Amino acid sequence: MSPFWQEWTELQQLLLGKAVAILAVLVLASIARWLLHRAINRVVRTVATRGSAPEQQQERPARRSRSLRVLRRATGVDHERHGQRVDTVGSLLRSIVTFIVTLITILTIMSIIGLPLGPVLASAGVGGIALGFGAQALVKDFLSGVFMIFEDQYGVGDVIDTGEAIGTVEEVGLRVTRLRDATGVVWYIRNGEIVRIGNRSQGWSTATIDTSVSYAESAEKVIGIIRAVGTDFAADPQWHERIIEAPNVVGVESIVGTTMTIRTFVKCVPNEHFAVQRELRERIKAALDAAGVAPPPPPLVSGPGTMGGKP
Repeated sequence: MSPFWQEWTELQQLLLGKAVAILAVLVLASIARWLLHRAINRVVRTVATRGSAPEQQQERPARRSRSLRVLRRATGVDHERHGQRVDTVGSLLRSIVTFIVTLITILTIMSIIGLPLGPVLASAGVGGIALGFGAQALVKDFLSGVFMIFEDQYGVGDVIDTGEAIGTVEEVGLRVTRLRDATGVVWYIRNGEIVRIGNRSQGWSTATIDTSVSYAESAEKVIGIIRAVGTDFAADPQWHERIIEAPNVVGVESIVGTTMTIRTFVKCVPNEHFAVQRELRERIKAALDAAGVAPPPPPLVSGPGTMGGKP
């Protein structure tokens, strides 16, 4: 065999061997990525269904108080909110796995081909540093979004105060949060620019009802009437699931002139305090009118033609 054919045969064997090695690496990378994604999906499904299994939903109400049950239902912790958060975290984990597997595969193939990894890694490091300086805002937004999702600072449907805008969250992304304010304006806020967040949909809301009556009325009598109204209100099936605790009449808040003001607090589910305040005010007014409780007298007006307006 001539030297030419011998070299050609060796080259073919070398190329064939490298091609087989590269193909094996690609197959192994695909299998590894599929297995890791499958494991992540299985964990996501397990975590997502853990809080919504029918048998657990039947057992939990017996083990926890009504206030906690109403609170969890209002904030969506048991169902949609929990599922959205788990799906988002699962998507993030799958993207990270894909990036790592792809990077390792590329480096392995370069090593098989015989390309020097040192200069490539050095160039990639320099390029990464330059890209990092140029994309600091993007990296900041991404990391802020990751922490917001993992810490569950807010979710879709929550009413939040970002400092720049107040509205209902419509979408939570890794870079941008979209919310709509009360006037219908849609705000796109970069996660890295959110310094503080006030979530009005977590925990509970407090409805404050001030009832003003005449100073001549008995405070004990008026407080008794309001407490009776609060008890009936808490037992009303239409409002039973909106309030966490029965209305608490704290007593006389202020006495100004001929007006006595009695304050009532109601702990209710998030963002229901406005409706609770309106309904309870109507019921208290009807009860006070039926009991003959006098409202505050109109203020004296000073002006021409009145005693206060005499020169």
